[in-house]
Amino acid sequence: MSDGRGISAAVEKLVDCLTRGGGSQALSAGTEAERFAERELVAQGARVLARNARCRGGELDLVVAHAGYVAFVEVRLRRRADFGGAAASITPAKQRRLIHAAQHWLLHEGRAYARQPCRFDAVLLDGLPPTHAEWLQGAFEAEPC
Repeated sequence: MSDGRGISAAVEKLVDCLTRGGGSQALSAGTEAERFAERELVAQGARVLARNARCRGGELDLVVAHAGYVAFVEVRLRRRADFGGAAASITPAKQRRLIHAAQHWLLHEGRAYARQPCRFDAVLLDGLPPTHAEWLQGAFEAEPC
């Protein structure tokens, strides 16, 4: 049996880890990547409709209006080119989660856009700080229902 202090010490260590870099580095890298991607898309004529739209089972990094489409944008940071790089990390399972989140967004926050044509895009970044963004329009397609 453990005493109450052992649990408290473990909780304190976890909180310390999460607040001093254990979890915050990944968050700040992702946030930096998403902000850079947003600036790049806006510079190319996209209008941001939503950022970090979440639902149970999925999250959309960005939702933008561009060229008559509502684009659901996944931002991927490419730190290393091996293992296929950033594009290869958008697996079929990740695609299903993005599709689910897009459907949820269109049914709720984005219902005004529900009749617009949609696509799934990816923005691939080359590292931090990012210096180049590759915008893959129509990176994958959703199976029709």
